[in-house]
Amino acid sequence: MQEMKRKQEELIRINKYLSQAGVCSRRQADVLIKEGRVEIDGEEASSGAKVREGQKVTVDGKPIHIQEDLVFLAFHKPRGIVCTTSRKEKDNIIDYIHYPVRIYPVGRLDKDSQGLILMTNDGEAANRIMKARNYHEKEYEVTVNKRITKEFIEGMRQPVPLEEIGAVTRRCKVIKEGPNQFRIILTQGLNRQIRRMCEYFGYRVIKLKRVRIMDIRLGDLKEGTYRSLTPQELRRLKEELDRE
Repeated sequence: MQEMKRKQEELIRINKYLSQAGVCSRRQADVLIKEGRVEIDGEEASSGAKVREGQKVTVDGKPIHIQEDLVFLAFHKPRGIVCTTSRKEKDNIIDYIHYPVRIYPVGRLDKDSQGLILMTNDGEAANRIMKARNYHEKEYEVTVNKRITKEFIEGMRQPVPLEEIGAVTRRCKVIKEGPNQFRIILTQGLNRQIRRMCEYFGYRVIKLKRVRIMDIRLGDLKEGTYRSLTPQELRRLKEELDRE
């Protein structure tokens, strides 16, 4: 009976397997399965199929594997580094870090910005962190090209229309830190969001640095270096994701 239970526990649904392997989200995996692009041991996978250890899983003929040891890194991305897994892209983050196992960035931080970005091989956790509806906090230190006014701070806190991308920002926390510096806490990650928000009010970002993602802080991590998340950070991250 215990042996049967152990074998059942080894089974994992194919969509979850693909997500944990970093291929795509579970929802996207369901689409791949429906399109007949996923195979288990050479047979086309069906929706709801389960995978056990030792079976060969492929997507479009390419073997897919889940990394045995999960990796979670906090990386201080320098300006000029691109958050992409494409090795064809000059100055891509993968070649820059040159980590011994396959990892990828959780979300993005634009090329002209620096600061904290998470790197992992846990596709399931990465997808859950990136979901826009989850309202995960990200904190930034920003320097702009001219003196900050009270009206600017108040305007940045309110929903801001970003016509270029057809979106409106969520309300956010903004604190003035100096004559032309402020701190902002977002719960969404629109493309170049802070830069576009500043431009809406006639300001231009000179420097943008992300210092926190959820409960994970950049701290004194030197630019261009990385560290493993602490056990406490991993525990809090898991607790946060499990609440959703």
